Amino acid sequence: MTIHDDYQWLFRKAPAMITLIGDEGRYLDMNDAFLDRLGFTREEMIGRRPAEFVTESSAHRIESEFLPTLRRTGKLENKPITLRTRSGEVVECLTNSLVEHDPDGSFVRIVAIYSEVADQAKANLKYRHLYRSTPAMLHTVDSNGCIMTVTDHWLQKMAYTRDEVVGRPIVDFFSTVYQKKFAGDRLQEVIDGGEFNNEERQMVTKDGIVLDLLMSAISERDSSGRVQRMLVASKDVTERNRAERALRKTLAENAHLREELERERDYLREEVNVSMNFGRIIGKSPALKHMLAQVEAVAQTPASVLVLGESGVGKELVAHAIHARSPRADGPLVKVNCPSIPKDLFESEFFGHVKGAFTGAHRDRVGRFQLADGGTIFLDEVGEIPIELQGKLLRVLQESEFERVGDDITRSVDVRVIAATNRDLEQLVITGKFREDLFYRLSVFPIDVPPLRKRGDDVIQLAQHFLEATCNEFGREPMLLTQIQADEIRNYDWPGNVRELKNVIERAVILSQGNVLRLDLSLAAPGAASVAGSQHDDLATESLILTEKDMKILQKKNLLAALRQANWRVSGKGGAAELLGVRPTTLADRIKTFGVRKPRHS
Repeated sequence: MTIHDDYQWLFRKAPAMITLIGDEGRYLDMNDAFLDRLGFTREEMIGRRPAEFVTESSAHRIESEFLPTLRRTGKLENKPITLRTRSGEVVECLTNSLVEHDPDGSFVRIVAIYSEVADQAKANLKYRHLYRSTPAMLHTVDSNGCIMTVTDHWLQKMAYTRDEVVGRPIVDFFSTVYQKKFAGDRLQEVIDGGEFNNEERQMVTKDGIVLDLLMSAISERDSSGRVQRMLVASKDVTERNRAERALRKTLAENAHLREELERERDYLREEVNVSMNFGRIIGKSPALKHMLAQVEAVAQTPASVLVLGESGVGKELVAHAIHARSPRADGPLVKVNCPSIPKDLFESEFFGHVKGAFTGAHRDRVGRFQLADGGTIFLDEVGEIPIELQGKLLRVLQESEFERVGDDITRSVDVRVIAATNRDLEQLVITGKFREDLFYRLSVFPIDVPPLRKRGDDVIQLAQHFLEATCNEFGREPMLLTQIQADEIRNYDWPGNVRELKNVIERAVILSQGNVLRLDLSLAAPGAASVAGSQHDDLATESLILTEKDMKILQKKNLLAALRQANWRVSGKGGAAELLGVRPTTLADRIKTFGVRKPRHS
């Protein structure tokens, strides 16, 4: 009997189950103990793959774990594998495998030895299976910090295979920052400590993604108290930390913008209050009372309001009245003059932008809707918004959400919308110049503001109010309307409505000397010849139609005439201020405004 024969006899008769596997991954031979346990003949098994005689899960492990490990390390130690006998019986084993090479280093065969596990070993295998399949990010390291095993969830999070991580130091998977933290003896100190709870760590996936983790650990010690292995559980808090960082950034941004926002809001409140005479609506006509009843009815609701009326009737004043009577009265009322917004700045004006969003965006800017949060936004002349921009407005009205230009953060706002227009929106819808869905969104409750010509004696009250206010503003002595002037004001058609009336009164005060109101000069306008004629004044002719520029020229000439007559003396008895009926300080401001200088020879 040769040595080869002796070897083969010993191989065949060995009490342990042994197989030989070739470089193609197929059985070359197996011993009698293996054949007896599985119930197959040698001829039935030689040339076939081991995966054909194991359970499905073991077949998967052979391909995904065992063979790659053998190629990398040349051996397997105590790896669980489940065999199937001819009768279908499941045989749970541990395998120790070794790659055999010839003296030249060439592959010869794989020698695999199987030992059937006892009940305790089966329990350990079951525990190992449960450990790996648990839906938690767990890993176990030995006393040197090298990975012994990990859960499938750990591998999924880190995007590695089991073969790529088992046996490697855990610090290999730490971020650069934490590799430096655990350099030297620091990692060993942590392992020797045995336990820790909710400590921050960073690990890097195979794809280069940094994960923020909270780690907790328990340890298994030997009889001398030395740590043998450490079980570590990790909680992924990457998204939470990202959200917290975003929140801190937003809070910092809010803190940075708060002062600016408050300044803008206060300015806007003051601007609206001044322009609307602090929300005072003057008049007692039936038409006005009907409109005010509508204002009272809708003010307490959150409904959108569409204020309709001719130019100059006071639609902005109505919006202010609705806001002042609403539960949002303590919040801001923000006006947006829609026609004045350029197309390319529409989104920035309405929703704001972040620094660098476009050329000229040198800083973050708060949009009008954010300014109006908690209050009311007044969209003046909403019919002038170009059709291609109306969809952007509709979205924030429907969803109460928007993004700043150049930002991906969606912001929510709580805003009550009041829109105004002097155009026929329904006709614009028909002609395709205004979106129908936006029209219905805005016109939940329409309010028609009556024109001044339909308000009867309201025009007299308004004229007297404007007269008192203008005299006070210009530093003039109080003036009163005569009965003739009141009749003329009542009979005039007022195509420009309240705005025209206010301008007429202001011009009259400017052109008047002393405390006599020269209303005839200001009513001499196109369409007003009949009114002016009733003054029986040669000055009230069509030839005296004055533009704003003409009015300024006339006011400057009048100022110069007074200065010359007073010999360029501003104050005191017989001074120019006394001749004009204004305060010396008021006259000094006008001299500065007009750039008037005393001639050198005077």
